[in-house]
Amino acid sequence: MPFFRTDDSLSRVAHAILESAWQAFPSLKQDQIALTWIVYDPPVIVNTGGAISAAEFWQHGVRGFSYRGFERIYPASLVKLFYLVAIAEWLEGGMVSDSPELQRAIRDMIRDSSNDATSLVVDTLTGTTSGPELSSGPFETWQHQRNLVNRYFQSLGWEELNGINVNQKTWGDGPYGRERAFVGELLDNRNCLTTDAMARLLHSIIGGVAVSSQGSQQMMALLHRDLKVSPPDAGEENQVTGFLGEALPKNAHLWSKAGWTSQVRHDCAYIEIPHQDPYLLVVFTEGKENAKNRQILPFLSSAFANAH
Repeated sequence: MPFFRTDDSLSRVAHAILESAWQAFPSLKQDQIALTWIVYDPPVIVNTGGAISAAEFWQHGVRGFSYRGFERIYPASLVKLFYLVAIAEWLEGGMVSDSPELQRAIRDMIRDSSNDATSLVVDTLTGTTSGPELSSGPFETWQHQRNLVNRYFQSLGWEELNGINVNQKTWGDGPYGRERAFVGELLDNRNCLTTDAMARLLHSIIGGVAVSSQGSQQMMALLHRDLKVSPPDAGEENQVTGFLGEALPKNAHLWSKAGWTSQVRHDCAYIEIPHQDPYLLVVFTEGKENAKNRQILPFLSSAFANAH
């Protein structure tokens, strides 16, 4: 079962917002955007301090809307949110040893979206390392290990995770050696996520049931963006300017993870604005022209912020 129930009133609002975006940005085609929107009606159910079980949490439905929410799209750095949850699971289960260096990498992976930091996290999760190409036997073993994170998320049994792929590192210039062989000649093994998958994962963190209540709170701390100290000309590295956070009022609270390349521009966010119901918004956009356009995501964010 999907973790949210579709709602006619949300659907009407969201479709109107999408239509306005297509009019405002002619380069944005209907098959170049995917979106999931979740609204948290009071009382908002969260697992603060382990007050409720994960099973009980998932019994509390939320209202939502999804447009092309099951379309598999290259997620860029949004995959790092999956690695954040996985490394929390590994650490709490004692499957890897904690260290100041690992904690530094986890922090930089989320706060600064560092690809180098992500490389260490993926190596730690899977017991693999990058390097020259391998002969067939060792390479098969290496590939099996690199799919550990995929197997973990499939074990959760969430239908939103069907068909996703989270076994690749993120790169600046691209993969080399065994990493290039692993992603496939036609990039057929590259990371793929959906907005519904992103929304459910973030929903589990917000609700305090991703790994554990304490683990979820630690993840939320890493995802929090301070809108008061992000100047509008700070560039893309702050994951606010040119993304969903840019359009929010300064008294809003934002927890988010952005991702972008020359071909995609994405953001997933949980947003609290005073005197409004909290909401979760995940937006993926594709296409070279749309990836360069730093106005589309703020436009959409402003529209959803003003919709309730």
